[in-house]
Amino acid sequence: MSLADILEPLQQPLFTVLGTAVSWTEFLGFGSGALCVWLVARQHIANWPIGIANNLFFVLLFTQAGLYADAGLQVVFITLAAYGWWTWTHGGGPGTDVLPVRRTTRTEWTWLIAAGVVGTLGLTLLLERVTDSTVPFWDALTTALSLMATYGQCRKRLESWWLWIAADVIYVPLYAHKELYLTSLLYVGFMTLCVVGLRSWSRDLAVRRRDALEVTA
Repeated sequence: MSLADILEPLQQPLFTVLGTAVSWTEFLGFGSGALCVWLVARQHIANWPIGIANNLFFVLLFTQAGLYADAGLQVVFITLAAYGWWTWTHGGGPGTDVLPVRRTTRTEWTWLIAAGVVGTLGLTLLLERVTDSTVPFWDALTTALSLMATYGQCRKRLESWWLWIAADVIYVPLYAHKELYLTSLLYVGFMTLCVVGLRSWSRDLAVRRRDALEVTA
């Protein structure tokens, strides 16, 4: 039995949204993605294995939809998830196994923005020349924003939520354009969860700073 035969059931339609069939792949991606973001907002370590499962579903989905940069991005996400999983449990420094929420430094912003611009331009050219993508720039831009956000998530940088929100604002109409309506709806939910995560991490940072001031007072 080939890999295609094994994966074929996941490509079968499960139900229909707005006249478009929704496959098992899209449905499972929807569920695992929503659970993953909710767990990130709660700073729960289980977000990483759930996120890896979500990435695998989306590799299949995006390849079928011709969103090649997004499909390749999921492979990178799996690698970053392994790094983030380790960092959240070992990156807190001596005496702690918990990584605290921090703000993104000016130096980090400088290289993140530079990498984002270069990555967007490079991916746009690549997609235009070697794929049949109909949305090369938007595919590349969301890829770059997502990678920037994922780095921040791995390091528990508060501003990673703003980067995710920026990416989601583009993802919603992009996926609707590709007739991935359930995935488009998922990203509306992601934006809501991102706001929840931003508020939760902001409160955590404020409490940690207040406790630090009380200790030094």
